[in-house]
Amino acid sequence: MTSTATPPSSLTDAGLRPIPELAGVHDVWPRGERLRAVREGAAAYKERFKAQGQVRAVRSVDIAAAPYPVKYAFHDAVSVPTLPLVSMINRMIVVQYDDWDGVARTLVFEPTVPAGSAQAPFYRNLQRLLDAVPGGRFLEKPMVRYYNEPGDVLEQLGLAPDDVDYCTFDHLHVQDPRMILGSSEVIEGETEPRAPLFGDARMLVHSRELATLQSLHPMQWAWYVDGGLGGVDPAKLVTFDGDVELGPGIALLWTPGHTDGNHSLVLNTPDGVWVSSENGISADNWQPELSRIPGVRRYSEVFGREICPNANTLEDSLDQYDSMVKEKTLADPCTDDPRWLQILPSTELVPWKRFWPVVPTYPHGGISYGEITGSR
Repeated sequence: MTSTATPPSSLTDAGLRPIPELAGVHDVWPRGERLRAVREGAAAYKERFKAQGQVRAVRSVDIAAAPYPVKYAFHDAVSVPTLPLVSMINRMIVVQYDDWDGVARTLVFEPTVPAGSAQAPFYRNLQRLLDAVPGGRFLEKPMVRYYNEPGDVLEQLGLAPDDVDYCTFDHLHVQDPRMILGSSEVIEGETEPRAPLFGDARMLVHSRELATLQSLHPMQWAWYVDGGLGGVDPAKLVTFDGDVELGPGIALLWTPGHTDGNHSLVLNTPDGVWVSSENGISADNWQPELSRIPGVRRYSEVFGREICPNANTLEDSLDQYDSMVKEKTLADPCTDDPRWLQILPSTELVPWKRFWPVVPTYPHGGISYGEITGSR
């Protein structure tokens, strides 16, 4: 159980600002009008967001590749026989920016600890299935790869744990906050309480996402690490509602649908605006009309949809549609190929030939601007 000695911190404690252009857009009724309100609000905010300035630096580093069902990845749109599983790479993104008082800050986005993710029921059950199938280990090997632990990434970038001010995930599927924030309790299978991974850093989390992890519905259970808040100091959690800005060039957009508290990272860089999200696992999800993955373009044409969602949960598919349009409206075109938008999946489909034809039509492969420096 989570201690309730002190309540989670609020957005005002962390200097976060609400975004007035987006206030209430996800409450508009009926649903067709809601989509219009989301699109118009995002367009209005983009103009002000870009005028405010850019982040100091941003760098993504690969953490791990893990298997994922094809039927989830593209809402069952893939139209040819293929392997039931593909692989996708989780990336940790380090962002350095100035807050509204001009203080240099460091935020870590998606610092996934693979050992914690493996305890989510979905991956536990998948592992049992692979273990039970003859040759299952042989099938698993091409899909799993470990690159870096989050703590190692900091060292590679010349940072110390105490350099990190905030961390956040777009949502808490397969995440164990104890692995990041530490715990006063001993995690099962370990011998002593976990120490915080990033010193005194606090986790920014949407209030609905935190509430979900505290009280799981059976339809949500398979994707969350039950007990992941055990022994976590509530003062290390900064909760917010809606859409917020952290400083010039950096915002967290509320993008509900995939989960109730899903939010997306938005950055203004020398190449324009980037969005990072797991509403899709490939650029094809946001721009299916350009996709070469068999069936994805047809999905868009047959149903008249401008997105093809990552659909493992579909907590609210209409909200997820609106949220992906919100992301598309904010993102700028890629400098290398302006047909594609700068939307970096927080966990991206691998471009490995072994999974052809389910490979990204346009893989981003990461993001890098400026120079990451130790701030203390």
